[in-house]
Amino acid sequence: MTSNVTSLNLNAFLASIERRAYRMALLATRNQAEALDIVQDAMLKLCQNYGDRSADEWAPLFQRILQNRIMDWHRRQQRTQRWFMPWKKQNDDEVEGDGIEHFADPSEPNPELLLSRAGDVETVLKQVEALPIRQQQAFLLRVWEGLDVAATAQAMECSEGAVKSHFHRAIHSLREALGQSLGEIR
Repeated sequence: MTSNVTSLNLNAFLASIERRAYRMALLATRNQAEALDIVQDAMLKLCQNYGDRSADEWAPLFQRILQNRIMDWHRRQQRTQRWFMPWKKQNDDEVEGDGIEHFADPSEPNPELLLSRAGDVETVLKQVEALPIRQQQAFLLRVWEGLDVAATAQAMECSEGAVKSHFHRAIHSLREALGQSLGEIR
């Protein structure tokens, strides 16, 4: 009886996140079939390996699996480009600089407000799609999924400082691309 209840709860959980997960994967891959494969694989792995866990643990576990699958896909793409298309320049999203990006900007606007004030959601999604993958992940996990810095770091398998840096860069890029002024968003 409890396995049936757990199975029903897991199915309800997966149904509740499938659209957002697909959108995340689609933004990351820009390919519908690949995005669907990534989401299905992440859901299958969650069911196979963590279906017996409590419902509270499913969201962070699923996000970690999904982000790992997305990163695996990007690594395969980079490897393919390196071997079969060496003339294409590689996009390196490593944390660089003098460390100033690790400090929060007190004038930074609320990202949810940034999205709500954007006139066209499709324009925002195109800008999110254009972000480097790690910035995209940090933004989507923090804003769409509502994860805090620690949970986002766990899902992305990086430090909290790296999450803050990627998130800050994503917000800055989106704000520039959307032409939002800080004075209007406070």
